[in-house]
Amino acid sequence: MKNIEIPYVHDRGKRYRFFEMLPGILTWTLLIFPFALSFISPELTIIFILGYMMLWFVKAIGLDIRAIQGFKKLQLHQKLPWQQMFQDLINGQVSVYEKKVPAWHAQNISRLQLKPAPIDPSQIIHAVIVATYKESREILDPTIKAVLESDYSMDKVILVLAYEERGGPEVEAQAQKLISDYSGKFLHVMSVKHPMDIPGEVIGKGGNITFAGRKLKEYLESANIKPLNVIVTTLDADNRPHPKYLAAASYLYSATYEPLTVSLQPIPMFTNNIWDAPAPMRVIATGNSFWMVVQGLRTHSLRNFSAHAQNMQTLIDTDFWSVRTVVEDGHQYWRTYFRYDGKHNVYPIFLPIYQDAVLSNTLKKTLKAQFVQLRRWAWGASDVSYVAEMGFFRKNKLPKLDLIFKFSRLLEGHVSWATAPLILAFSAFVPVLVNPKNFAANQLPLTASRVQTIALVGIFVTLFFSLKTLPPRPERYKRRRTFFMLIQWVYLPFTTIVYSAFAAIYSQTRLMFGKYLDKFDVTDKAFVTEDKQKKL
Repeated sequence: MKNIEIPYVHDRGKRYRFFEMLPGILTWTLLIFPFALSFISPELTIIFILGYMMLWFVKAIGLDIRAIQGFKKLQLHQKLPWQQMFQDLINGQVSVYEKKVPAWHAQNISRLQLKPAPIDPSQIIHAVIVATYKESREILDPTIKAVLESDYSMDKVILVLAYEERGGPEVEAQAQKLISDYSGKFLHVMSVKHPMDIPGEVIGKGGNITFAGRKLKEYLESANIKPLNVIVTTLDADNRPHPKYLAAASYLYSATYEPLTVSLQPIPMFTNNIWDAPAPMRVIATGNSFWMVVQGLRTHSLRNFSAHAQNMQTLIDTDFWSVRTVVEDGHQYWRTYFRYDGKHNVYPIFLPIYQDAVLSNTLKKTLKAQFVQLRRWAWGASDVSYVAEMGFFRKNKLPKLDLIFKFSRLLEGHVSWATAPLILAFSAFVPVLVNPKNFAANQLPLTASRVQTIALVGIFVTLFFSLKTLPPRPERYKRRRTFFMLIQWVYLPFTTIVYSAFAAIYSQTRLMFGKYLDKFDVTDKAFVTEDKQKKL
């Protein structure tokens, strides 16, 4: 099997370390650049800053348009009769009124009749791996029930509860009780304990779900179930799939001609506890949901994130998920990409996987937990060195132009994540600080302010999105809570800079100096009782 694993620290040479440092080098260079250039030429600095702002102004317009398109698509796909459409694929004919389904449904059936896909839809099995560490039953139960209440036959669903030995005997007892309670309600139910301190593994989700995946493989072999017929979805403890997700995943998977090279990506929506989370966390959660909807339409840059699905044979071929990184979800995209010589497509499923906004049992812990979560996501910058090494310096059959574009987007995305909020917010004041008597430098903050004011129109799109995706207000909150959902957006500059940009800068700087994240810091998942008490 082709070696697609991340090298251990002691095996990383100078070249690998250079590319680990590259995102941080570019980020700090870009942040310092306006200051350095102001001493050389304030005019060039002004041109650079205005050009940068206009570039992001155009990008912001594009994002707003995409968000509106994505929201409409999300609404449409939640109304589609996915289970009946999937049954049509099995039967080979359309049975649903044309007004209720898109034209592509009939086109898919016609296409598959002319050239059948490798997968027999009637043989598809779903395996759902729920990863847990120390989450309470109050968090896990709704997740399992969401799967159980899917518009899909549970006779074709396997539930795997992947728990950690390091969680202690209470976690093991809870896992066994859950399996006992849900036994007989699925095709098969199993719990898998991930041993702690396995050599070569970082402490994280990757090792847990990989261990569970290997146990699942053993079960499939004993039950004589073909791996290619099994769609494996990984869920965190708080992930609640839309009732139509399993049927939609079955439909898309059945309609593809190259199932080995396909990943399925539903839309993460951080709304489970949105009414309970503090205002800054609500802003961040809504922004994350907004971005995920936009990404669903940008298939050229779509990557595995959080809850995602692949077939079991692909997982076997990639030796499951990486156990050497804390960002095993996004990294799985690259493992599959290199395993199949660049033949890897991520298909969006425009159905939500409802997740929690960050919430701990105190405000201080919640604020800290949010930063820790974002810095872990930003650790995806570590993939830059991996992609460079695997793509450019190892013998392979990758399409080079495609690799260059993907590598460039990966690098640019992480650098922009760290720098754009700071440059857009503060760079207009740099030339006048260095050159206080320069007329153009004095005018730049005013000009930039006008551009930013126009760009703020886009916040109404985000506001519309946030209100439309809100779940019903819990009875424990009065109507004025809805008002706070509107005025919370005053926190947007704070959350964008202090959380988003600083988290990315933190991760990239650590990576520059070889201070690796070797532990997956599990985000606290508190829940709020009807008397408004927070419990973990």
